Amino acid sequence: MLATPWPAPAKINLFLHITGRRGDGYHELQTVFQFLDWGDSIEIHAREDGRIRRLSELPGVHADDDLVVKAARSLQAATGTRFGADLRVKKRLPIGAGLGGGSSDAATTLVALNQLWGLGLPTERLIELGVKLGADIPIFIHGQAAWA
Repeated sequence: MLATPWPAPAKINLFLHITGRRGDGYHELQTVFQFLDWGDSIEIHAREDGRIRRLSELPGVHADDDLVVKAARSLQAATGTRFGADLRVKKRLPIGAGLGGGSSDAATTLVALNQLWGLGLPTERLIELGVKLGADIPIFIHGQAAWA
């Protein structure tokens, strides 16, 4: 079976207003963002042996720390599925550029594996899983421009 390519779009903040700072050091903010027709791409091949493998290298990021791998394992743990996946990220978005690359990659992984594994989880459940991995991930699961 061929690997299925899935787009993981970039986002840009059209407006960003910092409204405060939380006790954990993160900022409270208001933003308006828009998705771009450009970003990373993730090739996913479903496996029947339960293994999650990252096939692409990401300099400076160990596979166990990669949000794509964490997203796949999170979905596995939440559903008890016997399936696994081979994951290959074609990285176009620079790391740390504020374009949401890692968050988009993780969200795309959750959405794609939900479909490829035939899990049928609703968007709300994917958002619950995603927010545990990163604050921006639900934005990408929701999949449209918004005020946040």
